[in-house]
Amino acid sequence: MVTILIVEDSELSRDMLSRRLRRRGFEVLTAADAETGMDIAQRDMPSIILMDMSLPLIDGWEATRRLKANDETRAIPILALTAHAMAGDRQSAIEAGCDDYDTKPVELPRLLGKIERLLALAQARS
Repeated sequence: MVTILIVEDSELSRDMLSRRLRRRGFEVLTAADAETGMDIAQRDMPSIILMDMSLPLIDGWEATRRLKANDETRAIPILALTAHAMAGDRQSAIEAGCDDYDTKPVELPRLLGKIERLLALAQARS
């Protein structure tokens, strides 16, 4: 079963997205901050991580850099989720190590397409 880790500090966003993904058959893990998200990623090795970039204390950019620098977690695809839709934000996410980028509010069909693409790429690499 595909496991998705959602790292999102907004409880409303985290709960809404996790319910929608569970209804689609995914196993969903959640974290309200980057530190917890990194711990869960190392412990449970999810299939993919949906990373909010605007997190308190350690932001999503730094959490992504740390996960990609870690031999154990570097192969996990990370999809940046952000309300920032400015020119250059996508490039900044990719430079931090994210494998793709999507904006909030989440459009589920578009997000599902990106998740499926990243999972297929990860499978092809392994």
